[in-house]
Amino acid sequence: MLEQPLKTNKKTLFEGSDQRIELSHGGGGKAMAKLIEQLFLAEFSNQWLAQQNDAALVTVPSHQLAITTDAYVVSPLFFPGGDIGCLSVHGTMNDLAMMGANPLYLTTSFILEEGLLLSVLERIVASMAQAARQSSIPIIAGDTKVVEKGKGDGIYITTTGFGHVPKNLDISGNRAKPGDKVIVNGFIGDHGIAVMSKRENLAFVTRVRSDTAALHQLVACMVTAVPEIHCLRDPTRGGLATV
Repeated sequence: MLEQPLKTNKKTLFEGSDQRIELSHGGGGKAMAKLIEQLFLAEFSNQWLAQQNDAALVTVPSHQLAITTDAYVVSPLFFPGGDIGCLSVHGTMNDLAMMGANPLYLTTSFILEEGLLLSVLERIVASMAQAARQSSIPIIAGDTKVVEKGKGDGIYITTTGFGHVPKNLDISGNRAKPGDKVIVNGFIGDHGIAVMSKRENLAFVTRVRSDTAALHQLVACMVTAVPEIHCLRDPTRGGLATV
């Protein structure tokens, strides 16, 4: 199920600008502080980030805690139906959802290549912020590093997610068994083809778009209706065959 981007007239800092990431943006000085304040703190704004501590203090329910982390390397950075930003938020929330967990918080880190257009970074960060807001899951901590030109692929993003698992749920891959009924909730391959079509400049008669979306609300409805569900998987790299 595709989440449609929200329409916004919000003024951006770098749209149409030729300003680029410099090594100083990762050096811990004024340039880095300015980038963090004007872009990351502004887009991801919440009470935890506003404290600007080295770590965020949070309160979690007294149930099982699910934790996941994932790195996102996508070429191209933007593709029909999404981009590396919203993908990094959706993918990590979905890893939590596959355990039946309700996502609580996200953290993120960026590896930026020297020379990356700040307007491109701004689009990606705004996409992440929108995806997080649509799911009411705050991004509460993060980190930024810059590598020399030619030593990265524009931008790499890592996100870590925290969620709590309701009592009496036991959803795990090792509970899959022969004879299980497998239900697929959408078309297989949309995301992969959408990315490949942009990368290889392929055209189709049918409009192909990534189906990147957060699935935790769908999973919550599923386990409420059928609490005996014992295995869930988000088919990403490797597709249905790997699952």
